[in-house]
Amino acid sequence: MSTLTIACKAAALPYSTILASQLVNESSSEESINLEFIDEKDVEGESIKLSNDGKILLGQLSILNGLSDKFPLVFGSSEDQKWIEQSLTKLTVKNFKELSVDLEKLDHDLNFKSFINGYKLSLSDVVVWGVLRANALMGSIIKNEVYPNISRWYNFIGTTNSFESTIDKVTKSIVELRKSATKAKGGKKEGHKANFEIDLPDAEVGKVVTRFPPEPSGYLHIGHAKAAILNEYFAHAYKGKLIIRFDDTNPTKEKVEFQDSILEDLELLGIKGDQVTYSSDYFDQMYDLAIKLIKQGDAYCDDTPLEKMREERMVGDASARRDRTVEENLKIFTEEMKNGTEEGLKNCLRAKIDYKALNKALRDPVIYRCNLTPHHRTGSAWKMYPTYDFCVPVVDALEGVTHSLRTIEYRDRNPQYDWFLSTLKLRKVHIWDFGRVNFVRTLLSKRKLQWFVDKQYVGNWDDPRFPTIRGVRRRGMTVEGLRNFVMAQGPSKNIINLDWSVIWALNKKIIDPVCPRFTAIDEKNSVLVKLSDGPSTVETQKKPKHKKNAEVGEKSVLFYKEVLIEQEDAKTLAENEEVTFMDWGNVIIKSITKENDVVKSIEADLHLEGDFRKTSKKLTWLANTDDKVEVDLVDFDHLITKDKLEEGDNFEDFLTPETEFHSSAFADLNVKDLKKDEIIQFERKGYYKVDVPYSKGTKPVLFTIPDGKTAPKK
Repeated sequence: MSTLTIACKAAALPYSTILASQLVNESSSEESINLEFIDEKDVEGESIKLSNDGKILLGQLSILNGLSDKFPLVFGSSEDQKWIEQSLTKLTVKNFKELSVDLEKLDHDLNFKSFINGYKLSLSDVVVWGVLRANALMGSIIKNEVYPNISRWYNFIGTTNSFESTIDKVTKSIVELRKSATKAKGGKKEGHKANFEIDLPDAEVGKVVTRFPPEPSGYLHIGHAKAAILNEYFAHAYKGKLIIRFDDTNPTKEKVEFQDSILEDLELLGIKGDQVTYSSDYFDQMYDLAIKLIKQGDAYCDDTPLEKMREERMVGDASARRDRTVEENLKIFTEEMKNGTEEGLKNCLRAKIDYKALNKALRDPVIYRCNLTPHHRTGSAWKMYPTYDFCVPVVDALEGVTHSLRTIEYRDRNPQYDWFLSTLKLRKVHIWDFGRVNFVRTLLSKRKLQWFVDKQYVGNWDDPRFPTIRGVRRRGMTVEGLRNFVMAQGPSKNIINLDWSVIWALNKKIIDPVCPRFTAIDEKNSVLVKLSDGPSTVETQKKPKHKKNAEVGEKSVLFYKEVLIEQEDAKTLAENEEVTFMDWGNVIIKSITKENDVVKSIEADLHLEGDFRKTSKKLTWLANTDDKVEVDLVDFDHLITKDKLEEGDNFEDFLTPETEFHSSAFADLNVKDLKKDEIIQFERKGYYKVDVPYSKGTKPVLFTIPDGKTAPKK
């Protein structure tokens, strides 16, 4: 018998080798492979080891090749197995832009084929399937059929060969091992690690249902993106279902505009729910359940004035209305509150839990309030609406949600959530808390963001200074960058307060390899350089838009006897100095004209035979021709000045006086061809996104994209 030893704490579980071993056990009568799990980061320096009669194989590739040679009837021919080594290196990357290159090749290889190597399962199928299953980015890619052939093949392989059930068993074995290891250490737990190997209680492959329940009272912000992506990840990781549910229980704040924008933003993020539902679909059922609570003596109507009610809850005093009779409560709730009468408007419905509880969330929370504002879906049919505290657990249970993943700020309400389910005898829903992401000098409260819109401090919810999905996208954040950021955080319970440089640095890794390079010279501080031997008529050459990526294409570069350079560069020059003009050649400075320390003009000679490797200064330049394009470059600062607002701080006391900065520049003629939302780089200036493209009579507007290093221009 052989033994496969798996290090459970390895950075990534070696699913491919585990699956291959399982196939041997199912198909071969010659030998079986026993799985052994150890609570370590590695086993002899690798994530996995195979032992047999004193022979040892270490590492996935070595073991897989060994199994292929020993069991050819199980894994087929060893010929044409190019995807084995390739998948273990290239398909494990967590960057979508890099991953997509090889996914396209795999998708092409799978065209009109049931298996990678033709019409029979081979080791290539086992290895590639296992690698994709282990890659956190693949869940949504498979689900949304970004690569149709891969999705078809992946689902077919997983279903016919019971791969998912094998992984489910392995995952449970690892969880049990970790629990045993923790118990053996006296209950001492290791420090939390931001990864996706969490123990979702009672999670079964094919049966997990998660939900993302946004309120349609504003646009999605970056915190919502984390919640949506995590719920989607775990639904797909367990081959379950994701519900997008609009928590539309407050008609005063909600609009169809917000509802539609949320669906659009989720689609932009590549998130597509298996169902789209509305809390308002369950108004009748919630109403019946509220009546059930009243009849059980577990809820009462209360007309205590709001401020007094808050004070009583704070100190733990009982409401004078707490002992109203069931009959009286039913009459008020079903006649007065339901019809929105004058008496009904004075009342609310409260759950009768424990007014003295140490956890204040249990101190008889309000579960229904009157609101006469017509609802955007149900019109005036209802005059009262359930609160979030009551609605969420009830609808979660009714919709079949198995795991409620939500931010840790709701942790105090978890006992309240469970109370509603048990008191109403509704099905159990497990809760998993994850840490909220906060950013320095950033507000995520919809109410506060609405204030900025109403006061016209910003244009709208898509303003590039806003932390909304539309705002950061308009500023230049890519979908890949945003998803990579969320996946890097994982379902950690730690509340983190990040500098924006973290996410923008991730975004730079996405855009830098593919965005074209152009030239822009600050208009106000441009300096004219006259080249005595420069071309007297304009000459045009084709140059690559990206020196390291020919696929980006070519651009036109104009050469002329007069060029513009930046004042900042001009100030560093000295007469008789040799410098390099990028993409042209060397130049010798002959004379510099200054006025009050400001360079007004420069005369120079071309020295194209000079060695650019021997010059210390490489300058950006632009031919001073009528083809140059005047552009508006816009940079932004944070809306507030304080990194983290404390409880009691009024955000209005910390408004940044000026947050938008415009500078005019001359750009090369290629800018005329740019489309809206294209991302480019101006050499030695930075990254930009086109907000308003060029058209005759219209000045192009480009927004600065932070790169994780540069501070806002002021």
